[in-house]
Amino acid sequence: MAVKIRLQRYGKKNFAFFHIVVADTRAPRDGKYIEQLGSYNPNTNPASIILNFDRALKWLELGAETTLVTRRILSYEGVLLRNHLNGGIKKGALTQEEADKKFAEWQAHRDAKIASKKEALAKGAADKAKAAADAEAKVNAVRAEALAKKKAEEEAKKAAEEAAKAAEEAAKAAEEAAPAAEEAPKADEAK
Repeated sequence: MAVKIRLQRYGKKNFAFFHIVVADTRAPRDGKYIEQLGSYNPNTNPASIILNFDRALKWLELGAETTLVTRRILSYEGVLLRNHLNGGIKKGALTQEEADKKFAEWQAHRDAKIASKKEALAKGAADKAKAAADAEAKVNAVRAEALAKKKAEEEAKKAAEEAAKAAEEAAKAAEEAAPAAEEAPKADEAK
């Protein structure tokens, strides 16, 4: 029986995640499997990988084949490197301490790379949020300026209307006072 380490699809349409399984090559993609090794979620950035490292290494040592994607996942997690180093130990090319040291160095380098990517993503998101806030502040300032200008125009218009009304009232008062003033000299003449 040929055995493969491959992905089994789960999730909904356009939002899939996968289980990493060991299955017979003749079994259907989402069908029966021998053992589940972990999960892979490509929807997050960076992709979330949960893997039983020891069991994956054991299946590789037993001769299980990998698909292209699972090979990349196992390489990313260091399972393939560990398998390679273990082969060197069996051949006598390396000691266990040297192999452990090389693997620890590789793991530290990988963890630093992942941390820097997460940091860059967080910084990018913060920069994007700051740029959006600045743009919103500019728009709000323009709106506030336009409102202040409109309010000033309305106040000026209102003041002009009040001045016109006051002038009109003064003219009416003058007109009313003019006949009274004309009548007063006529009354003086009549006496």
